[in-house]
Amino acid sequence: MLQNILDIINSQEISATSSVFKLILSMLLGGIVGFERKSKGQNAGIRTFALISMGATMAMILSVYVLQEYRGGDPGRMAAQVLSGIGFLGAGAIIQMKGSVRGLTTAAGIWIVATIGLAVGIGLYFISFVATGLIILVLVQFENFEHKVNVGGQTRIIRIKVKTILRNFDDYKAMLSKNQIHLINIYVDYDYVEDTTYLNLAVLAKEQTDFVSLFNELGKLHPTLSITLSNQVNI
Repeated sequence: MLQNILDIINSQEISATSSVFKLILSMLLGGIVGFERKSKGQNAGIRTFALISMGATMAMILSVYVLQEYRGGDPGRMAAQVLSGIGFLGAGAIIQMKGSVRGLTTAAGIWIVATIGLAVGIGLYFISFVATGLIILVLVQFENFEHKVNVGGQTRIIRIKVKTILRNFDDYKAMLSKNQIHLINIYVDYDYVEDTTYLNLAVLAKEQTDFVSLFNELGKLHPTLSITLSNQVNI
């Protein structure tokens, strides 16, 4: 009995039993990836990824069924349409906020989960399991590695209002360098009536940067009225 079920599941012929198995498997694999994304605070979570994977599997089942029953059609054509259409969902997962873009990893996850669904639909179960495992490896372990070696950075604008006219900024450059922050550019506005200098420091900072301590140190360099941090790169 069990052998008969396994034969049906592994058969290239589309049947009710094999189709149900494929849908359940794709739901589970997509849900695993969705769980990881939801745990990172992303809007697209278990349900979204499970539905995407199941939808891709269903599309492949239908495509193979048409070829099987009507001796015509191209399964690859429907697969290509699935991957094209999934781009709209990926775009919806990307959020742009004042010069900062979030959701690229989730969008990439949506795309590759769709390909896993297609693989399940065509019967490539082993490859589907391996791909899911590799996705989790990339999302979890690679992220831990990035934090461990402290790679990458984000563009920020440090805005400083100083109660004097400054013409030399070497002390600010030295302080940023001391805190391992790369200074991209300096934009300066002078208010000679109020005897005030407005500094906009475009910097590349690590995610782990302690801006509170940094601002405390920067504020001691000159008579400082205010220091703010912004994601906005347009000065």
